[in-house]
Amino acid sequence: MSNESLTPDESLAVNGESFHWAKRFLGKKMGSEAAKLYAFCRLLDDMADGDIENGPARLVNIRAALIEGNTDADPALKSFSPLMEDQDFPLPVLIALIDGLLDDQREEVIFVDEAELLRYAYRVAGTVGLLMCHVLDCHDPDAKAHAIDLGIAMQLTNIARDVLEDAQMGRRYLPATWTGDISPQEIVDAANNPGGQHGQIITQSVERLLAMAEQFYASGAKGFSQLHWRAHMSIAIAAKVYRQIGVQLASKGYVWHQGRQVTTRTRKLICSLKAVAGLFKRIARKKHEHNSNLHNSLGGLPYVS
Repeated sequence: MSNESLTPDESLAVNGESFHWAKRFLGKKMGSEAAKLYAFCRLLDDMADGDIENGPARLVNIRAALIEGNTDADPALKSFSPLMEDQDFPLPVLIALIDGLLDDQREEVIFVDEAELLRYAYRVAGTVGLLMCHVLDCHDPDAKAHAIDLGIAMQLTNIARDVLEDAQMGRRYLPATWTGDISPQEIVDAANNPGGQHGQIITQSVERLLAMAEQFYASGAKGFSQLHWRAHMSIAIAAKVYRQIGVQLASKGYVWHQGRQVTTRTRKLICSLKAVAGLFKRIARKKHEHNSNLHNSLGGLPYVS
């Protein structure tokens, strides 16, 4: 069944277990709007991957329609437009998101360096963090910088989880500065011999990727205190649960060749309790200055100073 036929909450439940788990703590209004944002972003991603008929062409049309202000140009955009207008989502951020998804349509995706990796992670996930700021009624510029970082952290975790799956689709997001000229097909082949030269290089790269993700998770968490307490709790839970994917991957020796890690309901509960415990730090209500060095590679992108 296409995600286009699902309600926003159904789409969140089917495609985003970590976020669906955390959504229940947001309250009815914010939870509903967060689900609508997620469902739209999911549809854009499906279009980019060709999981929806004429998906890539529709995605290009949606990009043009956003610039022209023609929200009737596509059914998905028309359905999303009331929330988009109500929340006043920034057009440059939506365009950056679509550009990141369109970038995945190259015949072979091969990243050169960390800067290319981080700019991609910003486009496909940091942008979602910025859009969520509007849903959560948080407009502090410094908080938005932390939201970008949380989105990037989650995307880096996602890349670490899907190294083999992405390689099977002709994609290698791990930078050449880490891996050398290992091709996606060579990653697929190395999965059968993870102890070989290529397999060890990929393992070390996944370890490096997750270490980078930790820096961005830490920065993302520093922005939680700028949110309403319910939003703080929900986003902190989502972050803890999603980060757990990388924690499990690391605890098993970065076994990228064994397929996706699955976070159990019990583990989700433990992560949630840890996230809730972090609410006590709100008492100090200390605002953390953002580490601008994390954005050195993101110059020129929306809301990057």
